[in-house]
Amino acid sequence: GQRCLPSVSNTEVCKKAHHGLGKFCFQSSQALGEKTTSFQISSVGQLPHHFSVWNIQFIRSFRTSPPFQAPPALFWIIVKPVQKLFAIILGRSIRKWWQALPPNKRELLKESARKSKWKILLGASSLGVLFAVFYFTHMEETPITGRARLLVFGKEHFRELSQMEYRMWMEKFKGVILPETDVRYQVVETVLGRLSESNKDIPQISALEWIIHVVDQPDINAFVLPNGQVFVFTGLLDAVSDIDQLSFILGHEVAHAVLAHAVKKASLVHFLDFLSLIFLALIWAISPRDSLAVIGEWIQSRLKEFMFDRPYSRTLETEADKVGLQFAAKACVDVRASTVFWQQMELAETVVGHPKLPEWLSTHPSHENRAEHLERLIPEALKIRESCNCPSLSEPDPRLIFKLTMQQILESSKDQETPNSTKQDLSKPKLDFPRT
Repeated sequence: GQRCLPSVSNTEVCKKAHHGLGKFCFQSSQALGEKTTSFQISSVGQLPHHFSVWNIQFIRSFRTSPPFQAPPALFWIIVKPVQKLFAIILGRSIRKWWQALPPNKRELLKESARKSKWKILLGASSLGVLFAVFYFTHMEETPITGRARLLVFGKEHFRELSQMEYRMWMEKFKGVILPETDVRYQVVETVLGRLSESNKDIPQISALEWIIHVVDQPDINAFVLPNGQVFVFTGLLDAVSDIDQLSFILGHEVAHAVLAHAVKKASLVHFLDFLSLIFLALIWAISPRDSLAVIGEWIQSRLKEFMFDRPYSRTLETEADKVGLQFAAKACVDVRASTVFWQQMELAETVVGHPKLPEWLSTHPSHENRAEHLERLIPEALKIRESCNCPSLSEPDPRLIFKLTMQQILESSKDQETPNSTKQDLSKPKLDFPRT
């Protein structure tokens, strides 16, 4: 049931890019996706054999898909602050009422509660059962992966709301979106067209109209809205080493849209927020003072964030990596390049001295862990390429090239060290990687 790329005639596109990008060449011969592709970006007037992967001043932490990729249901956007305010007022009112009671009435109420403890327990259990029924009746199977997921909002309604976000992004990026005649736009269009064509047997891909927007900003970023609006930043085009890495990243973003991750994340957040309202009311009811209630509320929100929200975001990113790699494999991409991209990102952050936070503090897996995860998935992706009758991958392996290049950089840095300097100057490092 897998669609594979047809053979096409030899093509070559080589144009002058704008804004100082230089000469940008894309070639393919024999079957589309064969490893004769070259993806070169250089300074104007020269075509070096090595490609400078990063402009260090533009290095930023790469985030595939922004934290708020699509808005939740409009009704809940309005109602959520009201719900929180109501829980606070209710809890605070219960506390004030209890503090105003005479001691003898307090004892009577405590005695009554002890006598009715089984009724109270039954009521709490019934409430828990209702939440469980709601949770499991709103579960459905994720396409492709088959994993169960919670969906509170309808996907069709969610796409309509994503149109609102699309207009917001277009207003924000007004004046920095590249025209369709720009070579960088054409490269993204070619890669995305290859991915969508080779995966059009998947209903969620063929049903959407994929519209590309290339944003001329240095952010190393890309994201796809649920309605098929694709945003790619030129900083990402500067960061990738070749077409294969770009294909994997776009496959990852398409996977986010296909798997409805924005809907899943909004559904879970809404469900957890509703549950937290009960605890919020309890915190304000049992806290002796408002200041302690505020601290308790903050602790509750942080626990929810680090125990549920961020781990779930990392799970969605890992799932998108897996499915995106499969999409790229069906497009006859060299899937081995996916691990190299994250190794390059890890190296770049190390070179610029970017602080390395623990993974549990982030909404995304660490670059190192993503590379290791993809490394384990590559054998399966290679089988998918083979089943699609893709051309054999050329040698050498890009992973080996990266490894050897790193060894050369380390050796050269040791040679350049002088006895009078204990620390190498990394203010303007050169990271030139050979073409894969």
